[in-house]
Amino acid sequence: MTDSKGARDERDAHGMSAGLTDLVKRWVRPEVRAASAYQVAPAHGMIKLDAMENPYTWPDELRAAWLERLRSIDLNRYPDPSASVLAERLRDALDVPQGMRLLLGNGSDELIQMIILSLTGASRSLLSVDPGFVMYRLIADYCGLRYVGVPLAAADFSLDLPAMLQAMDQHQPAVVFLAYPNNPTANLFDEQAVLEIIRNAPGLVVIDEAYAPFTDASFLPRLGEFENLLVMRTLSKMGLAGLRLGVLVGPTAWLDEFDKLRLPYNINVLTQVSTEFALGHQAVFDAQTTSIRAERERVAAAIARLPGVRVFPSQANFLLLRTPPGRAKDWFTGLSEHGVLIKNLDGAHPLLADCLRPTVGTPLENDALTAALADIASQYSG
Repeated sequence: MTDSKGARDERDAHGMSAGLTDLVKRWVRPEVRAASAYQVAPAHGMIKLDAMENPYTWPDELRAAWLERLRSIDLNRYPDPSASVLAERLRDALDVPQGMRLLLGNGSDELIQMIILSLTGASRSLLSVDPGFVMYRLIADYCGLRYVGVPLAAADFSLDLPAMLQAMDQHQPAVVFLAYPNNPTANLFDEQAVLEIIRNAPGLVVIDEAYAPFTDASFLPRLGEFENLLVMRTLSKMGLAGLRLGVLVGPTAWLDEFDKLRLPYNINVLTQVSTEFALGHQAVFDAQTTSIRAERERVAAAIARLPGVRVFPSQANFLLLRTPPGRAKDWFTGLSEHGVLIKNLDGAHPLLADCLRPTVGTPLENDALTAALADIASQYSG
């Protein structure tokens, strides 16, 4: 190929000319160019147990009533910019303490980004645990906030409280993020240890309760006891992942500042109306959650019977299991060949060596998972 002057236009593997490549390198931030886009594994035709989703679709009668409700929605107008009606419904549904404000985001990821952008500054840091929710690190990196990860205890993924306190003293983080239960390890941290972190943190502490439907523990009732405590929830695990709605709850003084970085109309009208509708049928989703919690125990027991496998305690809608040494990749591939897609965590962090993470699905999906694992384990036994 030649350009208009007849010179050869050299292009790289992505089809970019040398001039375009140089232009991108000049203006795109180095940390962005060095990163990789967030990847989601293709799942067409597979039993999808890789993303901690609620596996249940809506009953036909509920779906019909929802579609009827959507008939009244006009899409030519912008949505309520503050989603005020939805916020009040959520206040009641979550039993938010008096005096606390709600801020809604396009998924929890947007809320995490708003918090980090608000707190970013020279020499400032975000502190969390490793292994933990990957988006804390990714968004901090993109927004210019230094990430500090404190390793969990190797034996059981519990909080290393002395290490956390030492790291907070050394790095003086602007914000500490703790997932409760933790992702990807599925365990609840000791409540007293978390309280010590809140009391000793120099800045903000955000307790990320994405998996609240699957545990009885929560820091939401303790909002107001600590000036630096916020609690984050999502409706994705309840069964509304497709709507992308995150909820941040805490003192008005904090949330008023974060609200300044919220993009206008960030919660679209379909999400607002659909979520309001779903909250009016909470019993349906509570029944699904009860089923998932029961299946979690059944599946964990079945997998734990496989030779050489350890299943860690879970308070979430997924399980963390450790295969026999060196078998995680083989088992992950074997499950894919059986038509079951889970998450391979081996290599993601040293503490996750040989670890796989399946989501708890429907009884039939879980039977397929456990049967496939049993078949794969027998192939590699001995």
